[in-house]
Amino acid sequence: MSNALALPVNLSAGTFDAYLNAISQIPQLTSEQERELALRYRDMGDLEAARQLVLSNLRFVAHVARGYSGYGLPMADIMQEGNVGLMKAVKRFDPDMGVRLVSFAVHWIKAEIHEYVIKNWRIVKVATTKAQRKLFFNLRKSKPNLDWLSKNDAEAIAENLDVDISTVYEMEKRLDGRDMAFDLTNDDSAEDNNSAPVNYLEQQGADPALVLENADWKDHKEELLISAMAELDERSQDILTSRWLADEKATLHELAERYNVSAERIRQLEKNAMKKLKAAVVLEA
Repeated sequence: MSNALALPVNLSAGTFDAYLNAISQIPQLTSEQERELALRYRDMGDLEAARQLVLSNLRFVAHVARGYSGYGLPMADIMQEGNVGLMKAVKRFDPDMGVRLVSFAVHWIKAEIHEYVIKNWRIVKVATTKAQRKLFFNLRKSKPNLDWLSKNDAEAIAENLDVDISTVYEMEKRLDGRDMAFDLTNDDSAEDNNSAPVNYLEQQGADPALVLENADWKDHKEELLISAMAELDERSQDILTSRWLADEKATLHELAERYNVSAERIRQLEKNAMKKLKAAVVLEA
């Protein structure tokens, strides 16, 4: 659906004001007009009807997006994500539910904006679970009016959001933390150089000797496996290849029909073949 939608103005930094002015000129739909368009899209797949539903509600997206202006992210990008949420809402909207599109769409609009904010507000993600995301946005709204949370504040938030109080304190610390550049620039003082992560973070596995050794060891194990496979009888080779190496893996019953034996017999042959491979690799390694 999104490919068929042509917004009145490209939503970019240079044309942001023009975009806001353009969407404010788009007429709003009456409930009857909205229902008719929604039925046309749902029942007939009319993309022009979907386009009109989206365009007529872009000003609502702008209204919701303004509530996220305090995160230091480009408002044009936030609004664009909200537009994506609106398109998803139009795709799922059922006009027989008896509600207006904006009432249904607000969840989808906020969900897309929340996802964008969480991914881009910090280099290191501050929230990964659903509970942490809900807590993140609630604390962001209240923190400008608060210093460090008191015990009563933290307990009230934890009870209201149904999370553990330790989760509240952990999220508060993440919110008050600041991103640090991995390598300080020439403008940073010499005193700050010691605190730059580049000076104390260790990159595991970066030793060239270890990298080469690991690569050689992997190649060696592959050679052992190939040699051990060649020592198996043809039926065992075919069973292992069909069960583990083929693009479309065969089932036990399919192999049982191929060799005119029971599925249990195929399972036993597979198990024995795997034991032989493992023993050969371990013994030679």
